[in-house]
Amino acid sequence: MSVPLGAPMSTAPAARRPYLRPWNSADAPALRAARASDADLAVQFGGAGLTTDMECVDYIGNYLAFADNAKNFAIVLAGTVVGNIGMTAIDMHHQTAWMSYWLAASARGQMLATRGLVAVCDYAFANELFRLELGHRTNNPASCRVATRAGFISEGIQRQHLRYGEQRYDVELHARLATDPIPNISALEIEVSESLHCPPL
Repeated sequence: MSVPLGAPMSTAPAARRPYLRPWNSADAPALRAARASDADLAVQFGGAGLTTDMECVDYIGNYLAFADNAKNFAIVLAGTVVGNIGMTAIDMHHQTAWMSYWLAASARGQMLATRGLVAVCDYAFANELFRLELGHRTNNPASCRVATRAGFISEGIQRQHLRYGEQRYDVELHARLATDPIPNISALEIEVSESLHCPPL
């Protein structure tokens, strides 16, 4: 059964409780701060500088939007956006999507990426997707821990799959099926208000 995106999936979260919601242009300063918090995040943003609020507004509109084939959820902590859970390449015919996630340096170590990923997986399966995939560089054990804790099973190594600068990286592929065991993780709440109405999957 599909979950309508026009209505909240939960009651409004308490101000200090972390939760997920769609991005908006007012999040530009938080995106700029997150990008500046860790040089390694450059690969997450495709080399975008994101040094000004206007650049960040454009990036949110072009790459962090809610659309038919992509849903991006801002991770909000104490009223500030500190990360993203992305669900892109949504294919309703094959019932698949590609998952991704990142956190500002200051927000790490609190299980926010794992809890957010679990929440978006729940949302995806409720909206009739069946297989969710993600990949991470093999030299990124923190990302691997997020994936495995969120119930994603390793399916092997894609050799030299990604190129950043002049260097190529092996990538470990993970997937989670709607029929896989449900991880024992407390998912973040997802808030989708009428003011942030978006089309259903």
